[in-house]
Amino acid sequence: MAMIEFHDVSKWYGSTQVLNGCSTQLAEGEVLVICGPSGSGKSTLIKCANGLEPFQEGKILINGVSVGDPSTNLVALRSQVGMVFQHFELFPHLRVIENLTLAQVHVLKRSPEEARSKGLTLLDRVGLREFAQKFPGELSGGQQQRVAIARALAMDPMVMLFDEPTSALDPEMVHEVLDVMISLAKEGMTMAVVTHEMGFARKVSQRVIFMDRGAIVEDCKTEEFFGAPRSPRAQDFLKKILSD
Repeated sequence: MAMIEFHDVSKWYGSTQVLNGCSTQLAEGEVLVICGPSGSGKSTLIKCANGLEPFQEGKILINGVSVGDPSTNLVALRSQVGMVFQHFELFPHLRVIENLTLAQVHVLKRSPEEARSKGLTLLDRVGLREFAQKFPGELSGGQQQRVAIARALAMDPMVMLFDEPTSALDPEMVHEVLDVMISLAKEGMTMAVVTHEMGFARKVSQRVIFMDRGAIVEDCKTEEFFGAPRSPRAQDFLKKILSD
């Protein structure tokens, strides 16, 4: 079953086209990595998936619901799609546990007690229960990103989207975030991950999409992408990024 479907999606910023006829899908339980050079449209593509970015042409369906349909309740839809950003996007004035409970109470209408219990369970899962009463600014970047993942999971999403979740981290903090993501993948979470972490892509993903200039240039199984990418652009990208 396709959890997310992209059908000929195109987007412009003014006269600049940033997505060009993108079509692909994400199956239930699949881990998809989206890679490509800076400015290729990969982050824009997943932001369009839950309505964070509008698009002008094409169609996006999440579990059969059209994202671009004016009648779609985007707040309800986003509650089913976990989103983890490059720069954490935690509320700095709220404690860690409050960051995890806020949307549960106001969007899912859980009781404060139920939301807190869920939040603490998820902090256990990412190894941060002892920091529940801290403010985000008191945590390292890697810890903040793990809180952001726990916050997204607190909404019981059917799919998780990650927008370069390790790119803002110091190198020694990257592994602690990737370890959490790997454990999610092993548990069968449906995931689309924009990343340059090719080790993660090789180890965890079933499929890789390579984008360039707003278009999907390659869409294939992981072993095919790393074994013999078909396009010269993808070959050049891999050569550069794997030699760094």
